[in-house]
Amino acid sequence: MTLDRKLKYGMVGGGPGAFIGEVHRMAAALDGRIELVAGAFSSSAEKSKQKGRELNLDPSRIYDSYEEMVEKESQLPEGERIDFVSIVTPNFLHHPVAKTFIEAGFHVVCDKPMTKTVEEAEELCRLVDEHDTVFALTHNYTGYPMVKEARQLVKDGKLGEIRKIVVEYPQGWLAQPVDNKQANWRTDPKKAGVSSAVGDIGSHAENLVEYITGLQIESLIADINTFVEGRELEDDANVLVHYKGGARGILYCSQVSVGEENSLRIRAYGTDAAIEWKQEDPNYLHLLHPGGPEETYKRGNEYLSDVARHNTRIPPGHPEGFIEAFANIYLNFANTLEARLSGEEPGEFDLDFPTVQDGARGVDFIHKVIESGKKGEWVDVDYTPPA
Repeated sequence: MTLDRKLKYGMVGGGPGAFIGEVHRMAAALDGRIELVAGAFSSSAEKSKQKGRELNLDPSRIYDSYEEMVEKESQLPEGERIDFVSIVTPNFLHHPVAKTFIEAGFHVVCDKPMTKTVEEAEELCRLVDEHDTVFALTHNYTGYPMVKEARQLVKDGKLGEIRKIVVEYPQGWLAQPVDNKQANWRTDPKKAGVSSAVGDIGSHAENLVEYITGLQIESLIADINTFVEGRELEDDANVLVHYKGGARGILYCSQVSVGEENSLRIRAYGTDAAIEWKQEDPNYLHLLHPGGPEETYKRGNEYLSDVARHNTRIPPGHPEGFIEAFANIYLNFANTLEARLSGEEPGEFDLDFPTVQDGARGVDFIHKVIESGKKGEWVDVDYTPPA
């Protein structure tokens, strides 16, 4: 890349007490290629200024609202203004913020789920195409090196024809009534949308299956439950899935599985072999053979695929985890954006991050699960987002 400066970005959301905003800031900073220079960190102007001061930003670039941020940043010369925005707000703001910045000519990194409705997601797809926007969605689990190795094993045919998928994401943090900022917006339909558990963590499980296997859902039937009294959205979901091509799957996500933390786990069974990966033990990928010994692939080794090594930072035996996986999304996004700004073509692996179309498929999946759960019947999920 020939860009002779760091990429500059601004953040919307991620104010005092916000968990995911801090994760994004650490991930974006990890490789020294991206610089935070501006932000509208809260719907409260006072809290936005407080966070900006904590981050030692120029006071003139700490904004009271994202609308002010777009207006003022657009007036700055290219190279000084932000190159992209990172959106780390509750779900209901993803669409209006992304739309505003795209239409003003800025590139976007957005947290998931991308929008509250399929219609909003499709509008973002059209806007990204119209404005030639580089848009990354932070399904961060796709950033783990061993997830990329799993994907490559599937591409290389090591599993044969995939027959069965089992993916689960249990948590226990909402097993009892919880009154704090993180819990309150995730269980509020005005801010979270139609779903809590499926939108928050089930969408990660669905995306991980598609990323690793390439399989897309044809139809599903869901059993959704709200165990905690007074909660408006579901806190548990169990889904049977039919994939295009004939594979069958089970997807389970729960926020009331007591004792679980972030136990995302995927197993894919083919005609020749199977793979297993666990997010809480992310540096190991297991390849299972019929009638033969199990193989364990370890992160950081030379025998891994080029794409796994491309997304690895440190030697074998030193664990890489959650922040690094998030950082891989930002790094690949940054490489692609730098190439765009320099008039070059990005590398093959640089384009390896979730896109606006992945976001639209995720939003459609969330709505189809909730629809099926309410109807108690199979629903078709033959969805293609706008190009």
